[in-house]
Amino acid sequence: MAKKKTDNTLPQDVTGIILESISDGVFTVDNNWRITSFNRAAEKITGIPRKEALGRHCWEVFRSNMCEAECALKKTRKEGKPFVSTDSYIINSEKKRIPVTVSTALLKDDDGEVVGCVETFRDHSQLEELRKELSDTWRMGDIVSRSPAMRRILKMLPQVAESDSVVLIEGETGTGKELTAKALHSLSFRKDKPFVTVNCGAFPDTLLESELFGYKAGAFTHAVKDKQGLFAAANGGTLFLDEIGETSPAFQVRLLRVLEDRAFTPLGTVKKEKTDVRILAATNAGLAKMVEAGTFRQDLFYRINVIRLALPPLRQRMEDVPLLVDHFIDRLNRLRGKTISGIDQEALEVLMTHRFPGNIRELENIVEYAFVLCSDDRIGVRHLPADLVRQEAEPSAGDHGFDDPVRSAEVQAITDALARNDYNRNAAARDLGIHKSTLFRKMHRLGIPLPDRDGRTKA
Repeated sequence: MAKKKTDNTLPQDVTGIILESISDGVFTVDNNWRITSFNRAAEKITGIPRKEALGRHCWEVFRSNMCEAECALKKTRKEGKPFVSTDSYIINSEKKRIPVTVSTALLKDDDGEVVGCVETFRDHSQLEELRKELSDTWRMGDIVSRSPAMRRILKMLPQVAESDSVVLIEGETGTGKELTAKALHSLSFRKDKPFVTVNCGAFPDTLLESELFGYKAGAFTHAVKDKQGLFAAANGGTLFLDEIGETSPAFQVRLLRVLEDRAFTPLGTVKKEKTDVRILAATNAGLAKMVEAGTFRQDLFYRINVIRLALPPLRQRMEDVPLLVDHFIDRLNRLRGKTISGIDQEALEVLMTHRFPGNIRELENIVEYAFVLCSDDRIGVRHLPADLVRQEAEPSAGDHGFDDPVRSAEVQAITDALARNDYNRNAAARDLGIHKSTLFRKMHRLGIPLPDRDGRTKA
């Protein structure tokens, strides 16, 4: 009796059922790079129906960063070997970037002839969302941070917003004082009313008074009709007095009277008008020191210093630089319709060693400059401003002084990161957004001793 031949090849219908049931996207292309099959998961991930994908070139369907650079399918065809778990992304039908890992292999017929390629891809969107949640990042409006100092402030904001008390926001230029004020307004019961900002340092006293209080026709030359002031425009809402420390003592007297009486007098009249606004004030100068120097009225200081929020400069929260860079890139991608995926490690290290005298505003400008010049997938050192790269490559002699505040801030950031990560140096480097070798080099340059244990083993 003849021995029955065993055929381990799955029937075509069974193979199709398996491909349709798995959660990974699978598609095949012929030797002309036209899609010949497209499973259900591929439809779901890309948002493109199978009938629209079949017969089209693969790059027309996926619009991946790999299509622009080194295509995994082409590498597989050229080298004759598969590629496994290559990180990439695709652009779906809603123009949203989907992070994926891809694997590719040759597709052969029964005679061993190459008839095309097959690629599987896995959607990692949920994994990316989980990673962001686990990064211990706090976000409120346009404010994003993982700094302990900023987290304390962000945690306070909802309670401060509910109080309706006057708030004084202090911080260097570019630290986000107006963003904080907007966050307070959006969290308050006044959120549906106007949020009005005035830069007190941009006007002389007479113009500032007319801007805030308004005037009546005939109050001065060329005042041909009544003008509403910002106190009236903000009625029911929030008035943000930026750079209040730039005002003169004479103006401070009038402002104090308005805050105490909850009423103001427009120029050209003696009749007071009631106002219902919440006052938020901000300054880049220490008002307490100005009071001591006699350049700011003590009574007004106590009136606006009910709740004080002191925003730390960026050099004291360097762990936020990678987060802020990603935040700015995401926003610019939406505004400009580009798909830059981030910043490479070398460019990030340049930013992590910069002093940022202009704080977050300076970082935002640097990222926008690099974004405009970048035509690649990621921002690199070559896209950064030349002055910035040259400055970081040639540190000044003062960088080694023990009385240098920038050096002190850098030392503090590194030691805090080490402490947060139980002195695991690899984890601390990731926390700071730099490579571990860069961390070791900085610790050596700054004279930070290596701990006895590295956090990877029990003490």
